[in-house]
Amino acid sequence: MAATLFYLDPLPEPGDTAVLDGKEGRHAATVRRISVGEPLVLSDGRGGVAEVEVTAAAKDRLEAVVLARRTVPAPKPAVTVVQALPKSDRSELAVELATEAGVDAIVPWQSKRCVARWDAKADKGVARWQAVAVAAAKQSRRAYVPQVDTLHRTSDVLDRVRDTTARGGVVAVLHESATTPFAELPLRGADEVILVVGPEGGLGDTEVDALIEAGAVAVSLGPTVLRTSTAAAVALGAIGVLTGRWNDQPLH
Repeated sequence: MAATLFYLDPLPEPGDTAVLDGKEGRHAATVRRISVGEPLVLSDGRGGVAEVEVTAAAKDRLEAVVLARRTVPAPKPAVTVVQALPKSDRSELAVELATEAGVDAIVPWQSKRCVARWDAKADKGVARWQAVAVAAAKQSRRAYVPQVDTLHRTSDVLDRVRDTTARGGVVAVLHESATTPFAELPLRGADEVILVVGPEGGLGDTEVDALIEAGAVAVSLGPTVLRTSTAAAVALGAIGVLTGRWNDQPLH
């Protein structure tokens, strides 16, 4: 059975004592009821991983000796999802699924047809998405927690597309009317990939045209129309198969 994963930053050196307290300590000691002698895996969420053994357990607190440390290489290509804001009931689902599928960064986008509006609560929305990403990363045993960027307007997204393509990156606009198959993207030779996902009502023609003019490619993921909350996860799965991103061994 795989050891339970918890996040701790910074990670102590081998031989030192790691202390889990606060929210993580409460979850470990009170919810999971982890006891002395049990093995755990700790990560700093930035690729650092430590194998530890619990030496003391109390309410809302665990102590563990660090047995070994290592660094997990970041997956290549790095994948960022530019996610148009879904409706409230699907907003967190989009982040959760993308994180479980391996996304490296998430950019919330206030696109033209978004029903959801973050105008007066952008900071709160970003914080909530980040919390969802942390929880999903822990559940899926990831050494890297995806970072949620600030709220982007369309002009911000276009700037990001231009910068990425200028560096040789690939930017794919997931669009049900596109004629270029996703599998034709030059993914294996890219260091970074951006997936642009529209809102429930779809991207407007002017938005698609502007993204293509900035260097993006409109692609189809298949014969079915996907929800905005699931499209990124499906695309990430395809990238995992079409590149070497899924070749790494899971955390133990």
